[in-house]
Order: sequence, then structure tokens, then C-alpha cells
Amino acid sequence: MWISTRAQYGMRALVEIALSGETTSLKVVSERQGISQHYLEQIVAVLRRAGIVESVRGAYGGYRMARPMHEVTALEVVELMEGSLAPVACIEDEACCEYTGNCSTQSLWERVDRAVREVLGSTTIGDLVAERQLLQLEPLPERFSEAPN
Repeated sequence: MWISTRAQYGMRALVEIALSGETTSLKVVSERQGISQHYLEQIVAVLRRAGIVESVRGAYGGYRMARPMHEVTALEVVELMEGSLAPVACIEDEACCEYTGNCSTQSLWERVDRAVREVLGSTTIGDLVAERQLLQLEPLPERFSEAPN
């Protein structure tokens, strides 16, 4: 399993859009995240068709979350952008491998698949927004103490 930049950028864009609280332009998201605006338009089009974001027309238009950010999971977004997350093909299509059911590594790949789905499925855009907000806090000043001579 390899998570593409498309899925990574989709997640980052959703965090930016959710952080705005209202609508935000793709130009702003592009500048803040260092993502090509053209590429971002393609990604957000997929998110819009899936009903995760919606576009708002007008002078203060842009994009906003179409669903509450705590209801959109990372799993949903990554699967939308990537398709299958299975680490090996036989996890989703047993017919593709002649060793299915008689393979010493099959249970390993099934555990990997479950673990990835558990982590992504239990993480929401709201969780990522909260983490981002924590990262924006200024760090505590370091305390320098002189070592005794």
C-alpha cells in the first residue's frame, strides 16, 4: 500500500477548508499548503462529487465542508482518492491468487489491512483540525540553566 500525493493533498486541503469555518478559496489553500492550484482543483472536484465539500458562488465564494468535519473519516477520503487500500490484491479478490486459503502470509496481510483501516477509520477531519490547531500554538520557551562549575 502506497498513499499517493493525491490522497495526502486531499487530506491537507480538507483540513484547510475545515479550519476556515466558512468558505475558503482554492487559491488560499494552494498557497498555505504549497499545492499546485490546478492539481488542487482536480482533487477538490472529487471531494465535491462525493459530497464532502461544496462550492459556494459569489464574491466571497470558495469551498466549505458539506458535512460535519467529525463525520468525515480519513479512511473515507483515502479510499475515495486511492481506491483499494489492501496491501496485496488477494485481500480484496481471493480469486486472483491460487494460494488463497493455503498461504502462510495471508493472515499477516489481513492484519495489516485491518490495522490501516482501523487507524484511518478512527481518525476524522475534525481530529486533524484539532491537531493542526495544537501545532499552531507557540512552543513554550526553553529554560536554560547553567550547569554548576
